[in-house]
Amino acid sequence: MCYVTTPAASRLTGLSVDKLREWTSRRALVPADIRPKKKGSPAQFSWQTILVLRIAVTLRERFHLELQAHKTFLSGLRRQLRSTSFVALWGQTLALLGDDSWKLINNESEVASDDAVLLRLDPHLAAISAGFALPNPSSLNGQLDLFSLPAVHGAQRGSVVDHISPSSTASGRRRSA
Repeated sequence: MCYVTTPAASRLTGLSVDKLREWTSRRALVPADIRPKKKGSPAQFSWQTILVLRIAVTLRERFHLELQAHKTFLSGLRRQLRSTSFVALWGQTLALLGDDSWKLINNESEVASDDAVLLRLDPHLAAISAGFALPNPSSLNGQLDLFSLPAVHGAQRGSVVDHISPSSTASGRRRSA
């Protein structure tokens, strides 16, 4: 499994390094996949954890939800993503149904009778795809690349995550209270 360190996770989520540490350590909303071994060493994050953090940022910034109350939802989503393919998530929408229940849907008519907060995953997946050199099926015509172009170039120049531009995140750096 591929991991990114705290600075790259900060760029991918739009959280400051301090806010990322608060959310992953002190408040433990979404713990890091690999905790720092000692003081000064970076934590490491999988694409699933980055996706959950990006969703948490969206819930906090756009919908002004208190994240501590949704800690169970965030951990359940992360657990489910561990057994879901990155490619299978493209075109999916996350429907938050309330009471920490949620589901991934293909079209909005699947929850037409219920109230729900709908979060489209493609913008988040596009940023993660660039940061982790994962496939982006939305730009392909039915066939995935054998080798991801960012991964090939990253291997020649250094770590792939070191070459992420701030514009690759959906809305740049965000602040949170």
